[in-house]
Amino acid sequence: MTQQIDITASTRHFPTIQDEELRQLRKRIGIKIEHTLYPWVSEATRDAIRHYAHGIGDDNPLWCDPDYARGTRYGDIVAPPTFLFATNRIVSGYVGGMPGVHAMFAGANWSWHRPTRRNDEIRTEAHLKDLIEHNTRFSGRAVQQIYHVDFFNQDGDLLAGCDSWCFRTERATAREKGTKYERERSGGRKVYSDEEVRDISRMYAEEHVQGATPRYWDDVREGEELPPIVKGPMTVTGFIAYVQGWGGLYVRAHKLAFNTFRSHPGLGIPNAYNIPDVPERVHWEEELAQAVGTPHAYDYGPERVSWMGHMMTNWIGDDGFLKQLNAKVVRHNPVGDTLTIRGKVTRKYQQGGEHLVACDLLATNQDGENSCIADAVAALPTRGT
Repeated sequence: MTQQIDITASTRHFPTIQDEELRQLRKRIGIKIEHTLYPWVSEATRDAIRHYAHGIGDDNPLWCDPDYARGTRYGDIVAPPTFLFATNRIVSGYVGGMPGVHAMFAGANWSWHRPTRRNDEIRTEAHLKDLIEHNTRFSGRAVQQIYHVDFFNQDGDLLAGCDSWCFRTERATAREKGTKYERERSGGRKVYSDEEVRDISRMYAEEHVQGATPRYWDDVREGEELPPIVKGPMTVTGFIAYVQGWGGLYVRAHKLAFNTFRSHPGLGIPNAYNIPDVPERVHWEEELAQAVGTPHAYDYGPERVSWMGHMMTNWIGDDGFLKQLNAKVVRHNPVGDTLTIRGKVTRKYQQGGEHLVACDLLATNQDGENSCIADAVAALPTRGT
């Protein structure tokens, strides 16, 4: 007998944040995590690097063209800095404790020390860093769950460190009482005119990649604006393209999916056919997205952080090095949204023998609403060096 289940019904219940679970979770703070889901990427192969770069819409030849990259200071392709999201599930939003309580990826603070080179083997170490309670417009009570992850290559060199965090939110509370997306729930979707589509296409055609032409620290001015880039309009196809490079958190098929559900109670949420499926499908399934309090299927948080990194690597060129990126996700980007990312130089300085620039970045949607707020620091070459 075929019977569909309405997962958007107001009577649908999900687990809520329990004080005892929260107390138990606090006991894990600072303890090295020994067992996690295996990473999507263990080695930075040519294909793995390209798949991640293309997943964020970045066709920089430094990541994608070995013939081009051989002429750079690296002598071969390297990975975009945020490629490391694909090498560890925890930094990407895989959170422990409080089964069945939704996890919304909300930001990451990256520090890079070395480039990830082609064929590097990546090893990681992670621990729960902190738990902070909040009262939010999205879901009322929420818990910010912060992890720290370090990334090493096969020689033991530290490539990067990152603090990343999710907000644990009560799905039913967000759906029934959340106020953040009242306008989107009551209004219609954005429908683009042919002229608007042409304008977006033009921005993509004009996207500036500094590439092999050095951007010298000497020439940079405080207050200087970075060339903007566009991302979108958002489509489920685009979200899936990111998953192909990043791997997702829980995307599994058949036996592997059911093994995961047995190991992680509360993970499998029945779909309209009463088949357990992953909460990650909020990124491609309208019904579940609305059931957890968002207006439509929406983009991934690590994806958006990576777009901010794309903005910076376009600007600094092959001879620059992105050292830090602190990005805070402040709004979902549902299907149909278009982001414009802008930036400016806020500081120019020298430290530890390096010539550095600090930049502020801001991603806004077509309605002028902030989607991601970030700041970054990059090292640049100087004339005569």
